[in-house]
Amino acid sequence: MVVCFLIHTVCPVSALSAGESRILYARVFGPETGDGCDFTPEQRRLIQKEKLHVVARQVRSAVALCREASGSLCVEAVLGEEAAALGEADSGVFSLGNAELFPDRSVVLWLGVQSLAFTLVCRPHENLMLAEGALRNIARHCLEELRLLGPGAEVLLKSDRVDALLHRLLPHGQLLFLNHRFALTLDKEIVSYVSK
Repeated sequence: MVVCFLIHTVCPVSALSAGESRILYARVFGPETGDGCDFTPEQRRLIQKEKLHVVARQVRSAVALCREASGSLCVEAVLGEEAAALGEADSGVFSLGNAELFPDRSVVLWLGVQSLAFTLVCRPHENLMLAEGALRNIARHCLEELRLLGPGAEVLLKSDRVDALLHRLLPHGQLLFLNHRFALTLDKEIVSYVSK
């Protein structure tokens, strides 16, 4: 089961300080945890928001470390070069300890594409190869169909389309085993929905 999916910044943005990361899109799957029984709904929302910010900061640090070690820099995107950007993307995985941020131990998979990071937080028993494939597929659709790397791309205004992508590719947070034919059918559905 996927716990949550995030799209956030990993390179400095003019409105943020050098060490910050802005969450552009977040989707949490599964039932509310019972750890906040005595909190109001607003307090639970703020706690959850802070947990997601901690994950985003850890991913930003991992991306920065990976790029520093490889000597690559964060460069601006050129419209139409989304496939090349995805092919050159940095990726990684790390573990969150027991009850560090979520009720159980979790595994974080991330994909750093230029100034954006796509992040999946999964349960530790999930098939990580399947989760990585799903993350790359979601990132590919976001980059190609929604043009998230283009100048002036507003992820916040395209959240309904990202929701539709996740509904088809990660229904209720479940990773899907896809054969080639079913994957092509899903791709056609997504392209037809996004082009509307």
